[in-house]
Amino acid sequence: MKLQKIVSRLQKLHPKEIDLSLDRVINLCKKLDNPQNKIKAISVVGTNGKNSTINGIFSILKEANINCNVYTSPHILKINERFVFNNKELSDDELADLFEKVESINDNKPITFFEILTASYFYKAAQYPNNINLVEAGLFHRFDATNILKENLASVVCSCSIDHTDWLPKDERTIEKIVFEKTSTLLNSNIIVAKQSTKETMDCIKKTISQNPSNKVFFNDDFSYSVNENNFFYYEDKLGGLKLPMPNVLGQYQLENISTAIATLRTLSIGIKDENIQMGITKISSLARLQEIKSGKLKKLVKNNKLIVDGSHNEDGAIALNEYLQSLDCNKHVVIGMMANKEHEKYISYFKDISSVTTIDLKTQPNSISGKDLKEKFKSIPNVQYQPDIEQAIKSINLKEGDLLLITGSLYLAGEVLKLN
Repeated sequence: MKLQKIVSRLQKLHPKEIDLSLDRVINLCKKLDNPQNKIKAISVVGTNGKNSTINGIFSILKEANINCNVYTSPHILKINERFVFNNKELSDDELADLFEKVESINDNKPITFFEILTASYFYKAAQYPNNINLVEAGLFHRFDATNILKENLASVVCSCSIDHTDWLPKDERTIEKIVFEKTSTLLNSNIIVAKQSTKETMDCIKKTISQNPSNKVFFNDDFSYSVNENNFFYYEDKLGGLKLPMPNVLGQYQLENISTAIATLRTLSIGIKDENIQMGITKISSLARLQEIKSGKLKKLVKNNKLIVDGSHNEDGAIALNEYLQSLDCNKHVVIGMMANKEHEKYISYFKDISSVTTIDLKTQPNSISGKDLKEKFKSIPNVQYQPDIEQAIKSINLKEGDLLLITGSLYLAGEVLKLN
């Protein structure tokens, strides 16, 4: 309860949820004695795959007995997920104490919620100067609160695609502008660029960072992977090849993220052994990223049918998700809820051979699109219906033996599903 009250106060320090600027977080961090200058960080930017790549790096580092601090967003179930120190989430009391300290130092000055969370993370992270920090950028990067580091170990550029365009001028809602926002201010260290959805995007990244003197490592040019039939995949870079077991997470796209994680750690030469990688990729934690729910309240409703929750919400996310769905030989039913600012028709256009689609309301999110309006947008899709909530949606679907039920469209919806379950 104490933590919830503090979070509520912090959310009211600025009239806007997002206000793209670095001044406020820089000023607060000065009062905190610039903790961001006292840490070793790997910065992770991009549109899709940031969280999965971080979890891959984190899992491998833990296998190598290297302590990490991890800062991600948004959280799925609880805000503690964003604050990992010495490989463990802070408890409610520890997080409340941290927020109270930083809140006091901020002295009621205007600052957005994400900015004060970021300053709080850096303040705590400075207490562990030997740990490696895995820092996920929020919206874009150029004016993101995480972009106040003066140096880092590496910058990782995950898949970039069209998303959050409502924060850009109407005449600048292009992949070129998004790539510029995400990569034009990367630090001079190491830059590892993941597989991109198109050659155009990769070429755009290469052009944007061409004047950056960093050591650059690109997917395909410098590292790659291939999938073999005997339940393993093969990773290769300039240091050689690795025969690796299939990871414990679903989806072809996860191999892309894991390969990027491996490339990052091998680029840094920090003593990671092959066996650390082999074991680490089989122990990855990944909430709401093609996560199969195997027990709980909602699982009981689908009985023996497979239930998967996935937080994808943009075009590239839909492509990756449906690549996985197409690999399955079964009937697929989709329950979907989305935020209002997403490209709804484009997202759903990638879903092929779907037996039914059920739209629902995201009742906890005031900026979501109603399930009825979403159904209207999907009217060209066969077998589309509306139900007011998750449980009623599941109960309304006629699942037959071997069918799969997928709940998707938003990380916020994924959080609701996991809480309800």
